[in-house]
Amino acid sequence: MFDKVLIANRGEIALRVLRACRALGLKTLAIYSEADKDSRHVALADEALCIGPAPATQSYLNQGEILTAARLAGAGAIHPGYGFLSENAGFAAAVERAGLVFVGPRAETIELMGDKVNAKRAMLQAGVPCVPGSEGALPADPEAVRRIAGEVGYPLIVKAAGGGGGRGMRIVRRPAELDAAVATTREEAQRAFGNPALYIERFLENPRHIEIQILADGQGEAIWLGERDCSMQRRHQKVIEESPAPGIARAAISKIGERCVEACRHIGYRGAGTFEFLYEEGEFFFIEMNTRIQVEHGISELNADVDLVVEQLRIAQGQPLSIRQSDVTLAGHAIECRINAEHPWTFAPSSGTVTSWLAPGGPGVRVDSHLFGGYKVPPHYDSLVAKLMTHAATREEAIARMLGALDEVVIEGIDSTVDLHKSLLRDPAFMKGGCNIHHLEHLLATGALAGQARPATTGQRGAA
Repeated sequence: MFDKVLIANRGEIALRVLRACRALGLKTLAIYSEADKDSRHVALADEALCIGPAPATQSYLNQGEILTAARLAGAGAIHPGYGFLSENAGFAAAVERAGLVFVGPRAETIELMGDKVNAKRAMLQAGVPCVPGSEGALPADPEAVRRIAGEVGYPLIVKAAGGGGGRGMRIVRRPAELDAAVATTREEAQRAFGNPALYIERFLENPRHIEIQILADGQGEAIWLGERDCSMQRRHQKVIEESPAPGIARAAISKIGERCVEACRHIGYRGAGTFEFLYEEGEFFFIEMNTRIQVEHGISELNADVDLVVEQLRIAQGQPLSIRQSDVTLAGHAIECRINAEHPWTFAPSSGTVTSWLAPGGPGVRVDSHLFGGYKVPPHYDSLVAKLMTHAATREEAIARMLGALDEVVIEGIDSTVDLHKSLLRDPAFMKGGCNIHHLEHLLATGALAGQARPATTGQRGAA
């Protein structure tokens, strides 16, 4: 058991974890970089310690300083949020060695699922469908790689075993492109992930991105809490998510959800996690597991009426799941728009001072944000500044509620992607539902979104 939690993150997720700790009566320790000294989570935490200058490598990724802060303040657990060190097996192991609790899976589980080759092997053993591809890592011999590629078939995709987030991958449509793609990807993988291992999968041309939210207590119990459609993406980064996924039979979703639960039991999973799939022509194909809380977890909470971060903390305290699968009732439809400090059409980052911030409200509207008037958006980190979520009885009502909420948003002093969301929500194909992962990029490339050519109206470009 522990009574104080160090929050090893920043921004909206740091606030989210802080509020979950308060709900359980836990004290909080905020760590922050010099750039975040005036942040909301720093002001609201029971204690706060600066651990370094603005660059993440010297602050939020500085494992030694984080562990020292925990020891100095007497924190018994560390919640990593998402990003930064949340899926770093070495950090999780270091936390445990220091006699602290890592609020997440065990280090060996993170390591297993962080290596895409081993993760795929574990999922196949658990009966989870995977994209057809190579068995294990690719050999060094180019001729052997060509033979494997021929068996998989073209088009195919070369992926880094330690990759993720859209990095470390190359699409290969013809055999003549294979050798160069493998060599380039292997070099990138070594440089970016410290792991040159690669694997090959069949390339799916027009899939959707569907993910399953799970909770497992590490004591043999696991549940799934619905799915999310995260197909609205730009450069492999999600822009809009929704739940449930439109147009997919509930029986098919239930079947894959149950497979994910069995996989959790198979690998002894502990905590919150997400299984990510590509879905094409009625079939699900596992691509990876995120061993942490997701940015878009809020829409699952709205549909299932379960506080996932509270459950994470309870599980970390050694408690069993507070709910069983039979207790899970999914109701309504939820949508999330990720609002970033970027120009809505050029996507140029926009740091600077927020001169005015007004959040929307009303029934079925949720805003997770660390913004306030006078807040300085730093140029050093991810540009996410707010997550706007709506929930309603039907998808149509949730979209209408979201459009109304976006009209209420006021962000001045910086650019934001609010206008992008307004246009995308009115796109006929999106309104129909069931778009593939290429849809948004196609709209942007063809200039098909309403208002795409005009400048942003939500604010002015700020200065760093």
